[in-house]
Amino acid sequence: MAKIVVLDGGALNPGDLSWDAVAALGELTVYDDTPREEIVNRIGDAPLVLVNKTPVSRAALEACPGIRYIGVLATGYNIVDVEAARERGVVVTNVPDYGAYAVGQFAIALLLEICHHVGHHSGEVHAGRWSANEWCFWDYPLIELYGKTMGIVGLGRIGRVTASIAQAMGMRVLAYSPHRDPALESETCRYAELDELFAASDVISLHCPLYPETRGLVNRDTIAKMKDGVILINNSRGPLIVDADLADALNSGKVYAAGLDVVSEEPILPDNPLLKAKNCFLTPHISWAPAESRARLLGIAAENLKGYLNGAPVNVVNARPAVRNT
Repeated sequence: MAKIVVLDGGALNPGDLSWDAVAALGELTVYDDTPREEIVNRIGDAPLVLVNKTPVSRAALEACPGIRYIGVLATGYNIVDVEAARERGVVVTNVPDYGAYAVGQFAIALLLEICHHVGHHSGEVHAGRWSANEWCFWDYPLIELYGKTMGIVGLGRIGRVTASIAQAMGMRVLAYSPHRDPALESETCRYAELDELFAASDVISLHCPLYPETRGLVNRDTIAKMKDGVILINNSRGPLIVDADLADALNSGKVYAAGLDVVSEEPILPDNPLLKAKNCFLTPHISWAPAESRARLLGIAAENLKGYLNGAPVNVVNARPAVRNT
């Protein structure tokens, strides 16, 4: 049986899932995490490599000529040099649709925390403040979302889930997408150009891929086009936002609050200005992480590998001449 190496399986499966479906396909070795200096040694002569966020560069591919298949345990695959892999005949696959409901739910969770500060008020109750002297209290403005407008940049699978939840709460949706599906429009959801979306939205939620043209999409200039007091949500790709520009906007009050599950460089650097910005809610890239969506991801990754071994690869990302990193 061929060797299979998982370079960083700890995030996907910290122990609550099973690797059995992958193990049935070869001689499996799973590392929870792999430092960059150990990548080549751990791959060794294994032809089959599964990876989440550990980079597989051109140099690594050249140093490990036995690699024939790289299965990315995620949707985004920019951690693999797909051009170098194509040149060497290495098939690269990803998992394009496993967590739309989890990620859409988390986008709304970030928004609701901004609106209600549930964690803070629960802590105050546990600390005895409610019992001591007050019938009720709130330490931050409480925001009702009914009747407000959510701008969704990217109306793909995750964007559509987010839009449906927003509409269920009585919000209107403006959506921007380069590929429009008229069937998705209704009395409470319609497409708009970016400038209109920025100007008219009370909440803006980012759900677009990271392309050269979307990198730094939210910056000083585009923030200036937004409503004063806008709320910004991003649990898509960190580099969609220029961190320093958003931090300035939060501190000035132009942006009321931001809910971010991703930042431009991860793990977040200690000097990232968002760590000290006003009303900035940060979580450690966990939108995808409910057990249900991780199990779905692992199952699809196993099927991707099985398809390759059977000569019918699916979800291949480097089979065409030009591949964009998402």
